[in-house]
Amino acid sequence: MFLLRYRVGIASQLCNSGSKCLARGRVSVGALQDQALHVKQAAQGSRCYRISRSFLGITSRPLNKPKHHSSSFPVLDGKLLPIYRHVYEANFKNSELSQQRYSELYETVLQGGGEHAIARHTQRNKKLLVRERLRMVLDNSEPFLELSPLAGLRLPYGDIPSAGCITGVGKICGVWCLLIANDATVKGGTAYPISVKKFLRAQDIAMQNCLPTVYMVDSAGAFLPLQAEMFADQFHGGRTFYNEAIMSAKKIPQVAVVCGSCTAGGAYTPTMAEETVIVDKIGTIFLAGPPLVKAATGEEVSPENLGGAKLHARVSGCVDHCMPSEKEAYNCVRNIISTLNIDPLPEETWDYDDPLYDAQELLGLAPRHFNCSLNIKLILSRLVDGSKFQEFKAEYGTSLVTGFSHLEGHLVGIVANNGELTHDASLKGSHFVQLCNQRNIPILFLQNTSSYPSIVSHLSQAEEQTNRLKAQASMMAAVACASVPKITLVVGGCFGGESYAMCGRSFEPNFLFLWPNARTAIMDSRVVDVKTQKREDDSFTDNTQLKRLKKMLEEESTAIYSSARLWDDGVILPQDTRRIISQCLRIIKQKNRPSALQGISVIRM
Repeated sequence: MFLLRYRVGIASQLCNSGSKCLARGRVSVGALQDQALHVKQAAQGSRCYRISRSFLGITSRPLNKPKHHSSSFPVLDGKLLPIYRHVYEANFKNSELSQQRYSELYETVLQGGGEHAIARHTQRNKKLLVRERLRMVLDNSEPFLELSPLAGLRLPYGDIPSAGCITGVGKICGVWCLLIANDATVKGGTAYPISVKKFLRAQDIAMQNCLPTVYMVDSAGAFLPLQAEMFADQFHGGRTFYNEAIMSAKKIPQVAVVCGSCTAGGAYTPTMAEETVIVDKIGTIFLAGPPLVKAATGEEVSPENLGGAKLHARVSGCVDHCMPSEKEAYNCVRNIISTLNIDPLPEETWDYDDPLYDAQELLGLAPRHFNCSLNIKLILSRLVDGSKFQEFKAEYGTSLVTGFSHLEGHLVGIVANNGELTHDASLKGSHFVQLCNQRNIPILFLQNTSSYPSIVSHLSQAEEQTNRLKAQASMMAAVACASVPKITLVVGGCFGGESYAMCGRSFEPNFLFLWPNARTAIMDSRVVDVKTQKREDDSFTDNTQLKRLKKMLEEESTAIYSSARLWDDGVILPQDTRRIISQCLRIIKQKNRPSALQGISVIRM
């Protein structure tokens, strides 16, 4: 370790003169020392930097970062009153059970298609596992943000771990990229309806956040018995290829690496990408494989002769790089990303404080039921920097908390449920969302909407509900039209129309996550009352039917059920929330490229 002193302006000149690799952590110490000799005289009055070696190179970080402006924000009181201790303990116990169920399912997901499929994939086919592939292509500087890992579990047509493909956001050569990687150990890489849905959601995230996209293709094509659910409609399989063209026209780079079979519709993914790599002896591309060729023509042909790497590299031109091994192929992908002319984001110079309260206490603040919700500021005090929060309209519409804070130095507007979304709260939310949009500040929604339907018993209540409805519509319009990035976290309930105003899935947040205790439904099963379940002849529904309805609502409203069907971008643990939301804010910050159509897409041939 050694110290360098230089002016920030001089540092930027060094980057512009050919040392951009410094920001990527890939410049040698000797080269930096040589360049430092030319700026030694400019060191007086400059900021002091500590340079430390890493196994890939070196990274620079200021010794004393200035505090961000939230240092003067009021500090939240996050202490739990003794009177609420029983609620905290009940919530904590429920969170532990929910977290245990989540962990068990995630362990299942990590096994992919199971031991037999893994052995066939690695020993007979001589291929790397999908998570090994991701590790080889990604930087080590940032953790990989995996999206919807529980997708595909407990579906009517069986378990499809991770929906047969892993999607997420990670850094390659210092640039945030979205990755879509087939897991061929799951059903041989066959695409199911949930696989198509996950693929499309990943492309939506890439388009929303202008993220370069890497496709790691190893797929046997569609599962034909379910073709009616993923072929013909607007948002079925063909939409993935439409999106590829639109993304290219929006100047969102796309790179594909063929590291296995690429059959039928899947063959279009690498041929529509802007640059494609294939692994020799492993990667193949064809619309119909050797068995179909033999069935149709009687001719026997090998996969290599029909659609192997050398054929497409030398004859068809469908690929641009033919690599002898997977390791070299993923290194080639990294080299391609380095040619995209996207500079990595500059290192953040703001220092920040950790929250004053333990993140583990969030387990006791995650409500097991809407009636068990504690003040939302208790959750905020365990998420934001220094537990500091500049509240907006603190005394108006108090069932909705709005204000500004920082997460790991990133300024963010916060909209959080603290009770029912009343008329005043809705107007307050609408005002605040428009304010954030005016100031170009990302918005974080903490959603715990009411599970109780509004029941009108007399005229005055009807008028009140009408005004409330109009105010909620105003907030929905403000959220829908806000162009700033939006992140939604469901900490409790996601029920009824109030969930739309709090930027539910239909309102296209950049990211949407659930805590394991969260519930998603039109109505909570626990508020279904036998008195409201009447037949046409006004007789009450019998208890058997009511119990069946409650059981169905209970099962279909869980976070696991929701995430398995891709109603969200993943279940996250409360204690990991600050890290994951902060990472999302860093990803969003890279959005500095044009998103409107800039002409036609890149046409390969």
